[in-house]
Amino acid sequence: MKITLTSKPKAKPDFTKLGFGKYFTDHMLLMEYHNGVWGEPEIIPYDDFKMSPATNILHYGQGIFEGVKAYKDNNGKITTFRIDENIKRMNKSAERLCMPTLDADVVIPAIFELIKIEKDWIPTESGTALYIRPTMIADDPMLGVHAAHNYKFFVILSPVGAYYANGLQPTKIMVEEHFVRAPLGGTGEAKCMGNYAASLLASEIAMSKGYDQVLWLDAVEHKYAEEVGAMNMFFVIDGEVITPALVGSILPGITRKSSIELLKSEGYKVTERRISLDEVAKAYDEGRLNEAFGTGTAAVVSPVGVIHYNGRDMIINNQEMGPITADLYEKLTGIQYGKREDKFGWIFKIN
Repeated sequence: MKITLTSKPKAKPDFTKLGFGKYFTDHMLLMEYHNGVWGEPEIIPYDDFKMSPATNILHYGQGIFEGVKAYKDNNGKITTFRIDENIKRMNKSAERLCMPTLDADVVIPAIFELIKIEKDWIPTESGTALYIRPTMIADDPMLGVHAAHNYKFFVILSPVGAYYANGLQPTKIMVEEHFVRAPLGGTGEAKCMGNYAASLLASEIAMSKGYDQVLWLDAVEHKYAEEVGAMNMFFVIDGEVITPALVGSILPGITRKSSIELLKSEGYKVTERRISLDEVAKAYDEGRLNEAFGTGTAAVVSPVGVIHYNGRDMIINNQEMGPITADLYEKLTGIQYGKREDKFGWIFKIN
């Protein structure tokens, strides 16, 4: 692996005021795909790409990405959380978009080397982490609707705080009853760029009305809960944790998967099935909707305090974090930050 270190390191930001995705480290990882094979990984100074105006990604959106986090404890030990699952999911996304897959045995050690070089960029304040963004884009400088022949895979790093400005305060979400995110047979279960672009209008409308995110419904019957813009969705009804089943239009979240496994190991009843918003509303009216929360790499576990559906706000648990949500957050982040035993084998040690 070729490593070129920067001669002009940047000043680091105030780690107590990071926000999300605003700052980037001094170096990045780059691999290029030509003639049917990936080249060797290179660590280079963080910089802009020079691209032809005809480059495929700019016209046809053949691009995918992932999100992972690295952590550092008070003793300087650096870890990541389930990064192998991220590379597996990226390869599934690549297959869906006719892109070349990655060799995890090459890519993961290269990412770890990048993180070690940037170890001083890892914040240690409560709720912070180093966000890892692996990305792959089509890189042919020509027009034409077909799979590209050349690709770039790159990884950038960003020290981050809470994804939502209000931290662990319950979010307000609006059920989207007109637009759809992804139909069955589409790209909903791939982490591709177009999915996020298509979600922006509904999200902007929701935010203009005072809500933080959109809860998407299925594209066919327009009645079943799917996912939130940046999270998978969970409802707690009569003490049972229910999350929409992965039917092909929902991103198979790694934090979602981890939450299900962790909750089951703690004795909670967890069910993956289709659940309609009418069922959620009925449970709310009958006083059986105990909690709601979302999960994702960026937000980890985010309590939901308001769901707007069918012209009204459903106020959940007095807009306070519920006991199951709090238990999940404490135990999952405890594993991620090395404060709890990792009995699942989810943590990768970097140094």
